[in-house]
Amino acid sequence: DCQPSLGLLAVNALTAAHGVIVPVEAEFFALRGVALLVETIETVRDRINPRLKIDGIVATMVDSRTLHSREVLQRLQEAFGDLVFDTRIGRTIKFPDASVATEPIISYAPNHAYRRLAREVIARGDAA
Repeated sequence: DCQPSLGLLAVNALTAAHGVIVPVEAEFFALRGVALLVETIETVRDRINPRLKIDGIVATMVDSRTLHSREVLQRLQEAFGDLVFDTRIGRTIKFPDASVATEPIISYAPNHAYRRLAREVIARGDAA
């Protein structure tokens, strides 16, 4: 888990990693950020860590009621195809509530989408 920046710490993490799961907020500016991250991943793969790959891209902060979110999801799908996880992480108040309760989201809200995402990540790993 890294901060949303492409500094030295992120490059070090990519150097040590085998795979990357990229969270992308369902906002147009986030699409530009993911493009920069993909370039960085490719650079690290070419120069330092040839085993590095993108394991998947997960859309976060999704509000499927808005056209904006739906368009961002469509663009993600067009750009990355099968790399985009089917599971979407919706915009919810559960995250700040879990923080206040000092509990992980999966115990505070056991039916949250992160549990589905974990199953999907495991299934992809089993299929590889």
